[in-house]
Amino acid sequence: MSGVLVALDGPGGAGKSSMTRQLFDALTGAGLPVLATTEPSRTELGELARHGTDTYRGLAYACLIAADRYHHLDSEITPALQAGRLVLCDRYIASSLVLQRLDGVPLEFLRHLAAHVPPPDMQIILTADPGLLRQRLDERGTHSRYERDLSSCRREHELYAETARLLREDGVYLLHVDTSTVSPAELTAELAVQITALWQRR
Repeated sequence: MSGVLVALDGPGGAGKSSMTRQLFDALTGAGLPVLATTEPSRTELGELARHGTDTYRGLAYACLIAADRYHHLDSEITPALQAGRLVLCDRYIASSLVLQRLDGVPLEFLRHLAAHVPPPDMQIILTADPGLLRQRLDERGTHSRYERDLSSCRREHELYAETARLLREDGVYLLHVDTSTVSPAELTAELAVQITALWQRR
Protein backbone atom coordinates (compact mmCIF):
# COMPACT_ATOMS: atom_id res chain seq x y z
CA MET A 1 0.00 0.00 0.00
CA SER A 2 1.32 3.44 -0.92
CA GLY A 3 -0.47 5.40 1.81
CA VAL A 4 0.60 6.25 5.36
CA LEU A 5 -1.28 5.49 8.58
CA VAL A 6 -0.75 7.80 11.57
CA ALA A 7 -2.50 6.91 14.84
CA LEU A 8 -3.10 9.36 17.66
CA ASP A 9 -3.78 7.90 21.10
CA GLY A 10 -3.61 8.96 24.71
CA PRO A 11 -5.67 9.43 27.86
CA GLY A 12 -8.87 11.43 27.94
CA GLY A 13 -8.06 15.13 28.09
CA ALA A 14 -4.72 14.83 26.30
CA GLY A 15 -6.09 16.53 23.17
CA LYS A 16 -6.24 13.69 20.62
CA SER A 17 -9.40 14.74 18.80
CA SER A 18 -8.47 18.42 18.66
CA MET A 19 -4.98 17.57 17.43
CA THR A 20 -6.38 15.24 14.76
CA ARG A 21 -8.56 18.07 13.43
CA GLN A 22 -5.72 20.59 13.54
CA LEU A 23 -3.32 18.22 11.78
CA PHE A 24 -5.96 17.50 9.15
CA ASP A 25 -6.27 21.23 8.43
CA ALA A 26 -2.50 21.79 8.40
CA LEU A 27 -1.64 18.79 6.24
CA THR A 28 -4.55 19.31 3.85
CA GLY A 29 -3.47 22.93 3.51
CA ALA A 30 -0.01 21.68 2.57
CA GLY A 31 -1.52 19.66 -0.27
CA LEU A 32 -1.43 16.16 1.25
CA PRO A 33 -4.35 13.80 0.50
CA VAL A 34 -5.55 13.34 4.08
CA LEU A 35 -8.36 11.22 5.51
CA ALA A 36 -9.21 11.87 9.17
CA THR A 37 -11.10 9.10 10.91
CA THR A 38 -11.77 7.84 14.42
CA GLU A 39 -12.24 4.75 16.56
CA PRO A 40 -14.70 3.59 17.52
CA SER A 41 -15.72 4.21 13.93
CA ARG A 42 -18.77 6.17 12.80
CA THR A 43 -20.43 3.01 11.50
CA GLU A 44 -23.38 1.35 13.22
CA LEU A 45 -21.01 -1.11 14.89
CA GLY A 46 -18.71 1.70 15.99
CA GLU A 47 -21.55 3.76 17.44
CA LEU A 48 -22.61 0.72 19.45
CA ALA A 49 -19.10 0.54 20.90
CA ARG A 50 -18.81 4.31 21.39
CA HIS A 51 -22.02 4.60 23.38
CA GLY A 52 -21.86 1.18 25.01
CA THR A 53 -19.27 1.67 27.73
CA ASP A 54 -21.95 1.51 30.43
CA THR A 55 -23.44 -1.65 28.93
CA TYR A 56 -20.43 -3.70 27.85
CA ARG A 57 -17.31 -4.47 29.86
CA GLY A 58 -14.30 -6.75 30.02
CA LEU A 59 -13.84 -9.42 27.37
CA ALA A 60 -17.15 -8.61 25.68
CA TYR A 61 -16.26 -4.97 25.20
CA ALA A 62 -12.72 -5.81 24.08
CA CYS A 63 -14.14 -8.09 21.38
CA LEU A 64 -16.65 -5.41 20.33
CA ILE A 65 -13.86 -2.84 19.93
CA ALA A 66 -11.75 -5.35 17.98
CA ALA A 67 -14.66 -6.21 15.67
CA ASP A 68 -15.22 -2.53 14.93
CA ARG A 69 -11.50 -2.05 14.23
CA TYR A 70 -11.38 -4.88 11.71
CA HIS A 71 -14.51 -3.56 10.00
CA HIS A 72 -13.03 -0.06 10.04
CA LEU A 73 -9.88 -1.37 8.38
CA ASP A 74 -11.83 -3.24 5.71
CA SER A 75 -14.31 -0.48 4.93
CA GLU A 76 -12.30 2.73 5.28
CA ILE A 77 -8.66 2.63 6.35
CA THR A 78 -7.25 0.00 3.97
CA PRO A 79 -9.00 1.39 0.85
CA ALA A 80 -7.64 4.85 1.67
CA LEU A 81 -4.11 3.49 2.12
CA GLN A 82 -4.38 1.54 -1.12
CA ALA A 83 -5.41 4.78 -2.83
CA GLY A 84 -2.24 6.44 -1.56
CA ARG A 85 -3.80 8.66 1.10
CA LEU A 86 -2.50 9.80 4.47
CA VAL A 87 -4.83 8.46 7.17
CA LEU A 88 -5.04 10.16 10.57
CA CYS A 89 -6.81 7.85 13.04
CA ASP A 90 -8.03 9.25 16.36
CA ARG A 91 -7.46 6.16 18.57
CA TYR A 92 -6.10 2.82 17.35
CA ILE A 93 -4.35 -0.20 18.87
CA ALA A 94 -2.70 1.68 21.73
CA SER A 95 -6.06 2.75 23.16
CA SER A 96 -7.20 -0.87 23.33
CA LEU A 97 -4.01 -1.86 25.12
CA VAL A 98 -4.88 0.72 27.77
CA LEU A 99 -8.65 1.05 28.11
CA GLN A 100 -9.44 -2.65 27.95
CA ARG A 101 -6.76 -3.31 30.56
CA LEU A 102 -8.57 -0.84 32.83
CA ASP A 103 -11.42 -3.38 32.50
CA GLY A 104 -9.14 -6.17 33.66
CA VAL A 105 -8.62 -7.77 30.24
CA PRO A 106 -5.19 -9.48 30.08
CA LEU A 107 -2.60 -7.89 27.81
CA GLU A 108 -1.90 -11.23 26.11
CA PHE A 109 -5.58 -11.57 25.12
CA LEU A 110 -5.60 -8.05 23.67
CA ARG A 111 -2.46 -8.70 21.66
CA HIS A 112 -4.05 -11.84 20.24
CA LEU A 113 -7.13 -9.82 19.26
CA ALA A 114 -4.87 -7.37 17.42
CA ALA A 115 -2.75 -10.05 15.73
CA HIS A 116 -4.10 -9.20 12.26
CA VAL A 117 -4.25 -5.43 12.74
CA PRO A 118 -1.46 -3.67 10.79
CA PRO A 119 0.65 -1.37 12.97
CA PRO A 120 0.57 2.34 12.16
CA ASP A 121 3.43 3.85 10.19
CA MET A 122 3.62 6.44 12.97
CA GLN A 123 2.15 6.17 16.45
CA ILE A 124 1.64 9.44 18.32
CA ILE A 125 0.81 9.15 22.01
CA LEU A 126 -0.28 12.43 23.60
CA THR A 127 -0.22 12.66 27.36
CA ALA A 128 -0.17 15.21 30.18
CA ASP A 129 0.16 15.41 33.94
CA PRO A 130 -2.70 13.36 35.48
CA GLY A 131 -3.91 16.35 37.51
CA LEU A 132 -4.12 18.45 34.35
CA LEU A 133 -5.92 15.64 32.53
CA ARG A 134 -8.53 15.55 35.31
CA GLN A 135 -8.94 19.32 35.16
CA ARG A 136 -9.44 19.26 31.38
CA LEU A 137 -12.03 16.48 31.63
CA ASP A 138 -13.94 18.33 34.35
CA GLU A 139 -13.98 21.47 32.20
CA ARG A 140 -14.83 19.67 28.94
CA GLY A 141 -17.21 17.07 30.29
CA THR A 142 -16.75 13.30 30.32
CA HIS A 143 -17.65 11.02 27.42
CA SER A 144 -17.51 7.52 28.93
CA ARG A 145 -17.36 5.57 32.17
CA TYR A 146 -13.59 5.51 31.84
CA GLU A 147 -13.44 9.29 32.02
CA ARG A 148 -15.96 9.47 34.87
CA ASP A 149 -13.71 7.30 37.04
CA LEU A 150 -11.73 9.77 39.16
CA SER A 151 -8.75 7.41 39.35
CA SER A 152 -8.57 6.77 35.60
CA CYS A 153 -6.29 9.68 34.65
CA ARG A 154 -3.34 8.46 36.69
CA ARG A 155 -3.85 4.84 35.66
CA GLU A 156 -4.21 5.74 31.97
CA HIS A 157 -1.08 7.88 32.19
CA GLU A 158 0.87 4.92 33.57
CA LEU A 159 -0.54 2.40 31.08
CA TYR A 160 0.13 4.63 28.07
CA ALA A 161 3.77 4.94 29.16
CA GLU A 162 3.96 1.15 29.40
CA THR A 163 2.18 0.74 26.06
CA ALA A 164 4.61 3.15 24.40
CA ARG A 165 7.48 0.94 25.55
CA LEU A 166 5.74 -2.20 24.27
CA LEU A 167 5.03 -0.71 20.86
CA ARG A 168 8.60 0.55 20.51
CA GLU A 169 9.82 -2.96 21.33
CA ASP A 170 7.54 -4.20 18.54
CA GLY A 171 9.32 -1.84 16.13
CA VAL A 172 6.59 0.79 15.86
CA TYR A 173 7.80 4.31 15.04
CA LEU A 174 6.44 6.22 18.03
CA LEU A 175 6.35 9.80 19.30
CA HIS A 176 5.41 10.22 22.99
CA VAL A 177 4.47 13.87 23.54
CA ASP A 178 3.58 15.68 26.77
CA THR A 179 0.95 18.35 26.07
CA SER A 180 1.13 19.90 29.56
CA THR A 181 3.14 22.94 28.52
CA VAL A 182 3.35 23.11 24.71
CA SER A 183 0.66 25.13 22.93
CA PRO A 184 -1.68 23.39 20.45
CA ALA A 185 -0.34 25.57 17.62
CA GLU A 186 3.27 24.72 18.40
CA LEU A 187 2.50 21.02 18.70
CA THR A 188 0.51 20.99 15.47
CA ALA A 189 3.40 22.60 13.61
CA GLU A 190 5.94 20.18 15.10
CA LEU A 191 3.89 17.06 14.38
CA ALA A 192 3.00 18.26 10.88
CA VAL A 193 6.73 18.48 10.09
CA GLN A 194 7.29 14.92 11.40
CA ILE A 195 4.33 13.51 9.46
CA THR A 196 5.28 15.32 6.26
CA ALA A 197 8.81 13.93 6.50
CA LEU A 198 7.38 10.42 6.91
CA TRP A 199 5.06 11.00 3.97
CA GLN A 200 7.96 12.08 1.77
CA ARG A 201 9.95 8.94 2.72
CA ARG A 202 7.09 6.51 2.06
